[in-house]
Amino acid sequence: MISNPLQVAKVNVCVVGCGHWGQNLVRNVYQLGHLYAVCDANTTLVDDLRSKYGGVRTFATLSEVCADENIDAVMLATPAEHHFAMGVQLLRARKHLFVEKPLALDAHEGKEMVRLARQQNRILMVGHLLKYHPAFLKVQELIADPSFGKVEYIYSNRLSMGKIRREENALWSFAPHDISLMLALLGQLPLQVTATGGAYLQPNIADVTVSHFLFDRGVRAHIFVSWLHPYKEHRLVIIGTRQMIVFEDTRADDKLVLYDKNIEFKNGAFEAGKPNARPVGFAAGEPLRNECEHFIECVRDGREPRTPGVEGVEVLQVLQA
Repeated sequence: MISNPLQVAKVNVCVVGCGHWGQNLVRNVYQLGHLYAVCDANTTLVDDLRSKYGGVRTFATLSEVCADENIDAVMLATPAEHHFAMGVQLLRARKHLFVEKPLALDAHEGKEMVRLARQQNRILMVGHLLKYHPAFLKVQELIADPSFGKVEYIYSNRLSMGKIRREENALWSFAPHDISLMLALLGQLPLQVTATGGAYLQPNIADVTVSHFLFDRGVRAHIFVSWLHPYKEHRLVIIGTRQMIVFEDTRADDKLVLYDKNIEFKNGAFEAGKPNARPVGFAAGEPLRNECEHFIECVRDGREPRTPGVEGVEVLQVLQA
């Protein structure tokens, strides 16, 4: 619990880093009524945002953001290699902080950010977006039901053509989302991690990776990510002892389907029947809007976020294993 929550409903938020994803944050925070300022070194870009979102203040440097005492919280959407240095500067300026994934590029840096946030009594939240997807919240409900049984295996595919990055490989760019879901579903860190990948466009920057994970009690998982894939696919599959779940976010409908696991042992052999598929409904809501709203609520109410800095460190530990 973060003490001394803000006593007013309005939380003045500044978005730092206004590229493609940063502009999505700007849009949502503005619509929620909490956008105070934007910051980016590209002055043409911030001028455009000032015109689009009347009344918003604009800054070209992080020092200006740190110096403005009216700013309660910052949402950091800069390239990942800047997260640690900028995050530390903002926390030392006593700003509540949201950092897009990954939290940093090293677990030790992430731990320092967590330590500093606690020292300064400030919220530190990491942008593990899919934990705010209504479908994933429903997945957690389904797995908690005794009829699902115990989780035996999980796999995730996150595939698309682009966006190709130069500062991080496909694993670090895509997999934090899937790792955060996997850790949430299993409630533990893996005992063993192995990963292989291929770099085809740039030296030493993998475009395709496959990672394998071993957990306690023999539970296994794998994550396949690629930004060199002919079509987009975001698929999470969870195999339980009694039921199976498929969450496919790229589908137009029936994104979440629950299957019965019809396997019997007869006459000395296993017989697998066709699984009965049942589409499962879930609450409406845009994950990014939910995530932004949650951060603002945590700052306003002084409570621990669903994806705190500690979780960001755990994901970094898995990425570096």
